[in-house]
Amino acid sequence: MIGLIGGLVLLIVLTMRGMNLLIAGPLSALVVALTSGMPLFPQLVKEGEVNFVGNYMSGFTGFVTSWYLMFLLGAIFGKVMEDSGAADSVSKWIVEKLGMKRAVLAIVLACAVLTYGGVSLFVVAFSVYPMAVSLFKQANLPRRFIPAALAFGSVTFTMTSAGSPEIQNWIPIDYLNTSPYAGWEVSLIVAVLMAVFGYWWLKKIITKAVQNGEHFVERETDPKMEKGRELPHPLLSLIPLVVVLICSFVFHNSLMQSALIIALLSGIIATYVLNRRYFKDFWGALSEGTLGALIAIGNTAAVVGFGGVAKAAPAFNVAVEAMTSIPGSPLIGGAIAVSVIAGMTGSASGGQAIALPLLAPHYMDAGVNPEALHRVVAISSGVLDSLPHNGYVVTTINSICGETHKDAYGSVAAMTVVVPLVGLAIAIALFTFGVGI
Repeated sequence: MIGLIGGLVLLIVLTMRGMNLLIAGPLSALVVALTSGMPLFPQLVKEGEVNFVGNYMSGFTGFVTSWYLMFLLGAIFGKVMEDSGAADSVSKWIVEKLGMKRAVLAIVLACAVLTYGGVSLFVVAFSVYPMAVSLFKQANLPRRFIPAALAFGSVTFTMTSAGSPEIQNWIPIDYLNTSPYAGWEVSLIVAVLMAVFGYWWLKKIITKAVQNGEHFVERETDPKMEKGRELPHPLLSLIPLVVVLICSFVFHNSLMQSALIIALLSGIIATYVLNRRYFKDFWGALSEGTLGALIAIGNTAAVVGFGGVAKAAPAFNVAVEAMTSIPGSPLIGGAIAVSVIAGMTGSASGGQAIALPLLAPHYMDAGVNPEALHRVVAISSGVLDSLPHNGYVVTTINSICGETHKDAYGSVAAMTVVVPLVGLAIAIALFTFGVGI
């Protein structure tokens, strides 16, 4: 158990210190393996048995197999939106309509619309980041808060809300025989409160930083907004985003996560067809998007590989059993179990997939309302999953935004850990008092 916790702490510390995750991930997993007495190589065990290299690489390659095309198309979509000027066009239009003071709101809303529309959490940031840079530049806001704005709009009040097509809202269905709209009354109240509270807090944090003298600092790698450059019409620039949204809705039920392939490819095609005369270097954008996708998915898979080793450690099963046997209110016990396991694995969906097979039969037999349990489990999975080693957090802060954990993680944690925790407490309180049951 000391080794399991030590490996997790080491991963967090190394990540916060800026070590490359492709090194930090397997190094931290090695600590877990050695302290668990796990054989290091597949040649030392029978086929299919637990070993460090086999379990780490199965987690790593399994994630790449499942998500490579989504990462690739998401990164390319973001780059073609940038290269064609569509992202700048939309950002200028939003600034004109909402005003500079609402630049943060524009980013949060863009992420929320895409997330609730079915675009994977891992690729929303790719699509919105170019617009975020342009908006923050025009509003002269510190760029280190861009990851927090992206994450707040993506992995909080939209990811785990009733009706969301994100997998975190769908996993409980198989175990609890519920629907994506389970506990929608409470979910609506919680989502609104999380959105209002989170936006107020984020604005307060950014305003304080500006008052302390922080401002936007340009980089050579930033998408350049050329003076006098002819940009596509804002409505034409918005159409690819709408296309992604519609395609993800239309194909989600039949193709599940593979619907994202069609949706993002359709967005790329729509961007090219509608704005092809505005491109500076279309093929260059494809190349840059491809390289960005490889870096991003490599970083994320490195953390997923750590989870693969951690789950195979005997101490992990002991921890899971302890978490799922917490006495008292089943909603509180379930929330704690899912949150802790999601934190250990660095994955909201992973926390659910591990905890629910054990929690669901136990609590259902005890007469717990399945809709209430569904919503509490969904919301709680999005609390501790966003620790520094989380794949989405690492990808968004390091790979997409080019920031360090030291500069950006504080505000990200406020938005993705504290805000969902407040929402979780409210949801449990409302269900306890019989709201929506």
